[in-house]
Amino acid sequence: MLKTFITPLLRCFILFFITTLSLPLSAQDNLIIVGQAIDLSGPNAAVGRDYVAGITTFFDSINSHGGIHGKRVRYLVRDDQGNPANSAKLAAELIERDKADFLIGGIGASTVDAVVATSAFQQSKISLFAPLSGVQKQHGGRVVYWRPSAEQEMQYIFSYFDKLGIRQVGIALQENSVNHDMYQYVVNEIQRRKMTLSGVVKITGNPTELSRESAKLAAGNPNIVITVADTVATGLFLKSFRRSAPKVFVAGLSLTNLDTVAELAGRSALEWTVFSQVVPNPLGKKSVVQIDHSNMMKKFRDEELSSLTFEGFLVAKTLSRAMQNGRGGRDAFAGMTGQKNQIDLGGFLMTPDEQQNRISGFVDIALFRKGGGLLF
Repeated sequence: MLKTFITPLLRCFILFFITTLSLPLSAQDNLIIVGQAIDLSGPNAAVGRDYVAGITTFFDSINSHGGIHGKRVRYLVRDDQGNPANSAKLAAELIERDKADFLIGGIGASTVDAVVATSAFQQSKISLFAPLSGVQKQHGGRVVYWRPSAEQEMQYIFSYFDKLGIRQVGIALQENSVNHDMYQYVVNEIQRRKMTLSGVVKITGNPTELSRESAKLAAGNPNIVITVADTVATGLFLKSFRRSAPKVFVAGLSLTNLDTVAELAGRSALEWTVFSQVVPNPLGKKSVVQIDHSNMMKKFRDEELSSLTFEGFLVAKTLSRAMQNGRGGRDAFAGMTGQKNQIDLGGFLMTPDEQQNRISGFVDIALFRKGGGLLF
């Protein structure tokens, strides 16, 4: 009796065990797995969430039409909380445990460095694609940047204001190892263009000192102040500087989180501020891909459009092109970065730079209009 009971039970267990093992393997054969570790709850959470929203939206759209070559895209996102060590650990798990076919980067140069240094990444055959970093560091060709470099963005800002006849330039500097090279670049560019350096404010955690230094810079009558700082430092500087100079241009780079700056400095402090942008106006309707981004965000997400949702959308569309060429690993992007002709994503044209391992060199500029909102 006992033997009769055990045998069917054992057979059921074996069948369940085999079925459980075979289902993920079968499913994974029909999936393209894209992994990403990015800040979703730390200092750059708003940036990360928008970027992820755009990427997710494009993959949702692709999957709703049957995927790529009959394979669905499975997009796995992990929150690194803005900590490079976390990002390295999570990226390694995505490679080793989740068997990611493609890996999208997180935010900042230190995060890129941490991920690339892991043994899991070093031993893999994949590239780190489209981190939100403007640093010109090649990592032996293992990192493929989608956005232009920070130097390209800064060059565009200088060229834009040079045409307006602006000659007096101030700098608001947050001193750290990341900002040192960009600060020197700005100083050299001021000299090269025969402009005048009106002064430098070092952004510290001391409000009294920052207020005093900001007032001193304003007294030097700069036409524009370039911020070499992260989002929080930019917000603190603007709050202080606007008390003395409400109508002096302040310029920053595209990875500045504008909502956070507004919270720290006040919405009115954003007037007379400009920020470089690496995508066209996300609210515009001039190209097919702008319209697609708008329509798909309405269909799949309940979030506002932003430059970063659009960048994520374009990054995912670029990645899908790499998937479609049938090549994996490090070869997936070789045809793109080495391409001599422009890449057209539906009215948005990208000019690859093989030397810098970058896909897009597009830079624009956006001005905050009175009452809020960006004017491209």
